[in-house]
Formats: sequence, structure tokens, C-alpha cells
Amino acid sequence: MPGLRFETRRLSVNHLAIGLAGFILALVAIGWATRTPPGQTPTLTIAGSGFLFNYRIGEVSYGFTAIVNKPVRRYSKIEAVFEDPQGGPPMTVVETLTARSTRYSVRSPPVRGVEKGKPYQVAVRLIQNIDGAILFDDRFTVTSQMSDDVVPDAPLTVGPGYARNPASSGAGPAPGPVPD
Repeated sequence: MPGLRFETRRLSVNHLAIGLAGFILALVAIGWATRTPPGQTPTLTIAGSGFLFNYRIGEVSYGFTAIVNKPVRRYSKIEAVFEDPQGGPPMTVVETLTARSTRYSVRSPPVRGVEKGKPYQVAVRLIQNIDGAILFDDRFTVTSQMSDDVVPDAPLTVGPGYARNPASSGAGPAPGPVPD
């Protein structure tokens, strides 16, 4: 079309600054709308839990991973009480918090009598150092997907080289170097 003309405008520094400020303002608004208020954030989060079957040493244990979300006094303690699958008294484990980590793995002592599909109770408390205030208190269950029948009664291997345990009745070849 002979009479149609497009006029080009140059972007000035002011236009770029206004556009960048608008973009940053939009990002801040999105972040503010999706944030979790600090008052609603729990002090401790249980990130996961499960059973650990170590057939080489003939042990079964269960536990969880805890993440500390808020600052707490150094040397505060995570206290976990695990149900004994054999019906004995509950087992208490205490993990001391340090300034170097916010993620802690808490595991029960070795257990036996684990049944497939049966939930086992765990009680967790975060106890603040010095005044003993309870900052977190929760209960949950951990369920195994298999029974402890897969774990031998005695360790299959002994020593740092995984030598066969002479007292073990485990079947299969002795662990050792893989042939070329």
C-alpha cells in the first residue's frame, strides 16, 4: 500500500528501566502470594521414613529423615520413640542438633519380628536446649513392604573385606573380587 508508513520508535533507557521495574514487581508479587508465612512453617518436617534391611550384616532397622526449618538453639535434641516389632518396650533414640546441619537421619536400633504391611508407631519430639521446651511433637507410622524373613540370623560377612562369616549358614558364593 503506497500510503501506509510505519513509524519506528527508539527505546530509551527510561523505557527499559520502567519495563524492568514492572517485571521485578511482578516476580515479587508472585513470590509473596505463594510464600508460606513463617508462623505456619513447622519447626521440624519429617521428609521420609522407611525400613532398612541389611542382609550382609543381618540387621533390620527403621527410621526417618527430619529437616529443621527454623533456627533452634544449638545442642537441642530430636527424641524419637520407636515401637518394638517383637512387642518389647519402646526404643528411644536421641539425636543432638548441631550448627552444621539442618537434615538429620534418625534410625532405630536393630529390630526383629517385622511383618509385611503392619504399621509401626514412631513418636518424634524436638526438645530445645537449656529450657526443655517442646518445639515439635508428632506421631506417625512406618510400614514395611516385606517381612524380616529375608534377613539371615547371623551376618553373612565379617570384617572390612566382606569375608564369609564362618558361623553363617548363608547360601551363595562368597563375596569377593569380580573376575575380569
